[in-house]
Amino acid sequence: MFPNFFNSQTKTVVFAAFILGAAGLVSRVLGLIRDRLLAGKFGAGDELDVYFAAFRIPDFVYGILIVGGITAVFLPAFSEYFQKNKEQAWEFANNLLNCFLVLLVFFCLLLFAFTPFIIDLVVPGFSPEKKELTVSLTRIMFFSPLFFGISSIFSGVLHYFNRFLIFSLAPILYNLSIIFGILFLVPNFGLYGLAFGVILGAFLQMLLQIPGIINCGYKYLLILRFKDPRIIKVFKLMIPRMIGVFGFYINLIIVTAIASGLAVGSVAILNFANNLQRLPIGLIGISFALASFPSLSLAWTNKTKQTFFKNFSLIFRQILFLIIPISLLMFLMRTQITQIILGTGKFGLEETKLTAAMLGIFCLGIFATACLPFLAKVFYSIKDTKTPAIIALYSVALNIVLCFLFVWLLAPGISAFREIIINFLNLQELTDISVLGLALALSISGIFHFFLLLIFLKKRIEIDFKEIWQSLKKIGIATILMGINVWLFKQITAHLINVDVLPALIFQTIASGIIGVFVYLLIACLLRCQEIRKFAGSDPTL
Repeated sequence: MFPNFFNSQTKTVVFAAFILGAAGLVSRVLGLIRDRLLAGKFGAGDELDVYFAAFRIPDFVYGILIVGGITAVFLPAFSEYFQKNKEQAWEFANNLLNCFLVLLVFFCLLLFAFTPFIIDLVVPGFSPEKKELTVSLTRIMFFSPLFFGISSIFSGVLHYFNRFLIFSLAPILYNLSIIFGILFLVPNFGLYGLAFGVILGAFLQMLLQIPGIINCGYKYLLILRFKDPRIIKVFKLMIPRMIGVFGFYINLIIVTAIASGLAVGSVAILNFANNLQRLPIGLIGISFALASFPSLSLAWTNKTKQTFFKNFSLIFRQILFLIIPISLLMFLMRTQITQIILGTGKFGLEETKLTAAMLGIFCLGIFATACLPFLAKVFYSIKDTKTPAIIALYSVALNIVLCFLFVWLLAPGISAFREIIINFLNLQELTDISVLGLALALSISGIFHFFLLLIFLKKRIEIDFKEIWQSLKKIGIATILMGINVWLFKQITAHLINVDVLPALIFQTIASGIIGVFVYLLIACLLRCQEIRKFAGSDPTL
C-alpha cells in the first residue's frame, strides 16, 4: 500500500505543485527549526560565519554542474528519447549518470586541492583562524555535491513519470539530518558535526529516490561513453545555462566576500534573512516551476503551442496571485517572524532587529525572485538556454555594482540615504547597518532580472499581457486591503497584549496571518479572480 502511494503519479500541474508545496512546507518548517537551533546555539558570530561561508564552494559546484547544468537539460532530452525508444532512453540515463559522476569527482578533487587559496578569495575579511576552519569544513562538504549529482538524474526520471511525491520528500530528510547534526553531533564534534550532518542529509536524499526510479523501470548499467553523441549534446546544452548560473553563484561568493569584511556575524545574518525569504519562494515559485516543467516541455515538443501559451499564462498568474500578498504580509510581520524563529539563546536583540530589517528589504523583491525559476524553466522547455544565461550575467553585474554602492551609502556616518533606510525600517537603535546594502542590491537586481526575462520571453512566445494586467489589478486591490487590515490589527493587539512575551507574539503573528488570508481571499472572490477558480479545481486541464 505505502510503496504504491509513494510511487503514485501526479495527474495535474496544480496538484503536482500542491504536493511539492506541501512537502516543501514541511521541509521549510524544518529549515526554520534548523535555523532557530543554529541561532540559539551559536548566535550571529564567528562560528556561524564560518559555517555559512563553508557552503559557498560546494554550493558553487552544486549550482554550476547540477542546478545550472544537468537539471536544466536532462528532462527534455530524456523525454525526447523515451518517446522514441525506451531501452535507449534508459541506456542514455545510465551513461549520463556515470559520465556526470566522473565529471563531479574531478571538479571536487581539483577544488579540494586549491581550497585554501579559494577561501582566501571567498572570505578575505576573515581572521586566519576563521579561514583555516572554513577550509576544513569546506573540504568535508565536498562530498555533498557527489550525492546531489546522482540525485539530480534520479529526480529527472521521477519528474518525467510525474512521481513528485517521493521526490518532494528528499529535502525533508536533508533538513532532518542537519537538525540531527546540531542536536547530537555538535556537542561532540563542534562545527564539524554540522558538516557531517550536511553529508548525511545529501546521502539520504539520494537513497530515498532509488526505490522510486526502480519502480519506474530503471536498472543500473555500467556504461561510460563520453563520445556518445547524446552525451555530447547534453553537455553542449549545459554550457550556456552553466554560464548564467556561474554568474549567480559568483554573485553569492562576492556578496559573502563583502559581508566577511563587515561586522562580525554579517555573513550569518545575511544567510538567516535569505533563508526566511526563501520560504515563500521555495513553496510557491520553485514548486510551480518544477511541477510545470514536464508539461511545458511536452507541450512544446508535441508542437501544441496554444496549450503551452495558455498554461504559461495561467501558471504565471497563479504564482503572482500567491506571492504578492505573502510578500506584503511578511513585510508587515517581519519583526515578529524573525523574533519567533531566531530570537532565542545567543541570538540577541540587535541581531534580531538587523535580520528583520534585512528580511523587510528582501520582501520588496520577493515577487520577482519567486517568478525567476518558472520563467527560466519556460526558456528551458523551449530549448533556449542561452537567453536566460546572458540575462543572468547582466543581473549579476548590476548586483555587484549595487552591493558596493549600497554598503558604502549605509556605512556609519552622515548620509541622507542611510537616514531614509533607518527611519523607514525603524532602526534608530542600531549603529552599523551596512550589511543591509547587500539585501537591497539583491532585491533590485532580482527585479531587473525578472523584467528582462519577461521582455525577452515575449519575443519567443505569445504572452497575453492584457490578461496578466487584469489579474494584477485585482491582486493589487486585494493585497492593499489585506495589508490595511493586518496593519490595523497589529496596532490594536500591540496595545492590548504584551507582545514581548513569546506566546502573545505568536498569537499576534498567527492571528494577523489568518486575518490577512481571509481578507485577501474574500476580496479576490468578490473581484472574481480567475486564479481562485483554478485552485478550486474547476479547470481539469492543469
